[in-house]
Amino acid sequence: MRPGETAPRAVLACGEIRTCLLPARQALDSRAAVQLLGLRADERVLLSERPNLYGRSPDTLTGVDCPLPSADGPGVRAVGTVAARASLTEGRVLQGSAYFRVPAAGPDHRRPWGHYLVRPGVVEPLGRLPREAVARGLLGGGRHGELDVGLIADGLLTRLLRHPLLDQRPPLKSRPTRLRWVALPADPGDGPSIERFTLAEDELRTVRLRVPEDTRGADVAGLCEDLALHDWLLTTVVRILDGIRLGSAPPPARPRPAAEDRLPPVVGALRPAVDHLLHLWMPRARVTRELAPLWDALEERPGFTRQWRTLVQRIRDQLTLHAIPSPYREVEPVP
Repeated sequence: MRPGETAPRAVLACGEIRTCLLPARQALDSRAAVQLLGLRADERVLLSERPNLYGRSPDTLTGVDCPLPSADGPGVRAVGTVAARASLTEGRVLQGSAYFRVPAAGPDHRRPWGHYLVRPGVVEPLGRLPREAVARGLLGGGRHGELDVGLIADGLLTRLLRHPLLDQRPPLKSRPTRLRWVALPADPGDGPSIERFTLAEDELRTVRLRVPEDTRGADVAGLCEDLALHDWLLTTVVRILDGIRLGSAPPPARPRPAAEDRLPPVVGALRPAVDHLLHLWMPRARVTRELAPLWDALEERPGFTRQWRTLVQRIRDQLTLHAIPSPYREVEPVP
């Protein structure tokens, strides 16, 4: 930017996060995490070991010049850069995140790329921004040819999943999830709030937020990445429990040598969750102080941690019951 010139004030922020299990038999240590997340030679990977092991790549920029999605017909053309980054939690859960901010208005014609490159993560409309229509269009997903920030996040994630460090042998079956978010300015004097959190089809979640005007887009992305991580954990553990036959009595056992003894099927199905997932639950670990209160609303309804504790207790109950030899059980394990 030229001396004395300031970046335009953003009135809308948007992003999408893809979350998946790292396809590797063993979790990556800090050194391997740095290798995986080293997307740029000129910037270091952010690494943290407290309260858990966490690595985040430097931001990469993707230039865009296309219409913004709009719920009211053809969208306004916009030009700028979308910021994207990847993160790895405890060497086990990988996320690709892309996000951008949009000002209320931009120039009437496209400017040289240098103008946009000095405003990383900002996409400027050509003319005025129909903010509410674009916010609804972004959450609903755009049409062909419109800006799709999810494709940028997915491209980054796909690039990392092909890294030679990964042996493509995950310890358990899981599905990736998508979380798409938009943030609009809160009323003057109001704090941040979550207007709507929706579980849609095809592993998609959508979040609409209100945040104070001076909130950084990267901070909102960090909050949504934390939400996406814990939503993925909940979704994955629920599927693990749904995928096994709890409470079914085993067939009568015939005597066999000790060498043939194996873990009960339920224990074998639940053990990967204990080994790789249960210790990852840590909401707000890396959310800024200003946005951390938003987790209180999620804990109240739908009650993320309350559901997580119930799932963990079900797993522990099943493992305890299956640790008791069948002749000594008063009841068979039930859900």
